[in-house]
Amino acid sequence: MRAHHPEIGDRFRRFRDRLTSAGPDPSVAASTDPSAAGSDRSGGPGVRREAVGADSRAELTSPRRGSAGRRGGRRGGGEELRVPEAEFTSYYGRPILKAPVWKWDIAAYLFTGGLAAGSSLLAAGGQLTGRPALRRAGRVTALAAVSASAVFLIRDLGRPARFHHMLRVAKPTSPMSMGTWILTAYGPAAGVAAIAEVAGRLPRHGLLGLAGRALPPLGHAAGLLAAGTAPALATYTGVLLADTAVPSWHEAYPELPVIFAGSALASGAGVGLLAAPTAQAGPARRMAVAGAALELYGTHRVETRLGLLSEPYRQGRPGWLLRASRMLTVGGVAGALLGRRSRAVSALSGAALLAASVATRFGIFYGGVASARDPRYTVVPQRARADARRTGMDLPSDRAAPPAV
Repeated sequence: MRAHHPEIGDRFRRFRDRLTSAGPDPSVAASTDPSAAGSDRSGGPGVRREAVGADSRAELTSPRRGSAGRRGGRRGGGEELRVPEAEFTSYYGRPILKAPVWKWDIAAYLFTGGLAAGSSLLAAGGQLTGRPALRRAGRVTALAAVSASAVFLIRDLGRPARFHHMLRVAKPTSPMSMGTWILTAYGPAAGVAAIAEVAGRLPRHGLLGLAGRALPPLGHAAGLLAAGTAPALATYTGVLLADTAVPSWHEAYPELPVIFAGSALASGAGVGLLAAPTAQAGPARRMAVAGAALELYGTHRVETRLGLLSEPYRQGRPGWLLRASRMLTVGGVAGALLGRRSRAVSALSGAALLAASVATRFGIFYGGVASARDPRYTVVPQRARADARRTGMDLPSDRAAPPAV
């Protein structure tokens, strides 16, 4: 038998006396009784639980101090904000439209493709009118430009094999697929036409002499083939941009091919004015006038016709690029027409036209990127189109005031 310890009995009697004297809420009496603290430290589990429960209930029912000024904290009713406040720039932290991942190399690809197309047209004009300097400058520039285009395109694709894989199919409804086949047809023709320019430097006897005699007619045919493919090469990139969901590109689908065609002609004319003597630069001057007219008309349309979606082309970096392009184009055409007898003025006019073509391509590119990053250019036109459809179908608007109850 275990021995009886008087201390245990004394503790039990003191605990019973406290319960009797505390009344209906023993936890209050226990928390105010000095002896209860000693009992709690000596192992009174019941009192400790009640005290902790009371403190927890008091903490839960009391308002949290300092939470009203904290963002994302509790509101006035004590309800914690689980979802961040909605902002116009995002939807639960996600952009409304994913901006293009293309970098500056794609804008450069747009320019070099147009330069290659315009140079091939210039070379064909020099070939058909008997201007060898103009023909030579156009063919060599076309080969250099299309080679740079291939470098920029492969740089964007990441691996050269991806360009080869795109040749497995031909989809007429896909501008990218058609552009791949256009480049495939244009590149070899431009290369053969440029190589034919060295035929006069080859020996006249032997195998090289045979090649030298065969290259001029072959280059003649290849130059015409490259010129025939050049309009598609110059404009398919505009169709490619308009085929995306980028607002300011998509809505400008009638103007982008016109702008890119004019820019290609202007850049080709710039090559002719730079490289050919003034006596042979007649086709280049005519190309400059035609290209400048198309380019200025198209850029004016995208800056004025699209309403809200014209803003990205007038503001920021795209705005000053397109304004610079307009001034350079006007100056280049004026110099080409007024400086017909001056070699220096013709060269400056050609450089101005080339710089204008670069500014146009980069301005159009960055304007579309800016419209994709700002959700206002996606949401506002969508609401306007929805309201127009409701008005045409005599349907109530979703933003109308609710009926009174």
